[in-house]
Amino acid sequence: MGGHLALDVGAVLAAVLLAVIVVFAMLSVRRWLLERRGGTVECSLREPDGRGVWRLGIGRYHGDELLWFAIFGFRFRPRRVVHRRGLVVSGRRTPKAEEQAALHPDTGIVEVRDDGHTVELAMSGAALTGFLAWLEASPPGSSLN
Repeated sequence: MGGHLALDVGAVLAAVLLAVIVVFAMLSVRRWLLERRGGTVECSLREPDGRGVWRLGIGRYHGDELLWFAIFGFRFRPRRVVHRRGLVVSGRRTPKAEEQAALHPDTGIVEVRDDGHTVELAMSGAALTGFLAWLEASPPGSSLN
């Protein structure tokens, strides 16, 4: 009886390990597919009500939109789309002490409003500079107010 129990526990552990490996592989392939065309940046996002948590993700610039994808997810559609047209930067700051554990070092935080929705984006200093430059630039032939 003890032999069957040991075999069952071993089979369960092997199945769990295999499932973890498959999930990790799927997340890695998804990230590679999202980043392969370029124009991406690591970007954390938080709803600014103070209760929200920072969610690690990838931002991809696509024309007049910043598409935000959660790192830990399987969807290929963005969880959040930030439109450049009508976007207002309502604040810029450094992380508070309690936020530093959840964010990468050298992170800057910018609060933006887009069509009544407000979010905070946390990016490295270089990525934040790029984001602000993207925000101020406009494609030829268009006019941003």
